[in-house]
Amino acid sequence: MARAYGKKASAKVEKAMRERKAGTLKSGRSGKKVKSRKQAIAIGLSEARRAGAKVPAKKSSHSRSKRRSR
Repeated sequence: MARAYGKKASAKVEKAMRERKAGTLKSGRSGKKVKSRKQAIAIGLSEARRAGAKVPAKKSSHSRSKRRSR
């Protein structure tokens, strides 16, 4: 079975986690310090996507099929 995430993606996430621990990781436009572990992972994966790494597509919270079925 193939890996879902590539090596480049795990490296980016690892880098983001280290930055979070050091207190230097900042979020998007606001530039606030990131304290959440989950947010650090999300930032790492987002950077990996931009770098062209093998990362599965984002899971959307409100897809069309979900809205129609209600």
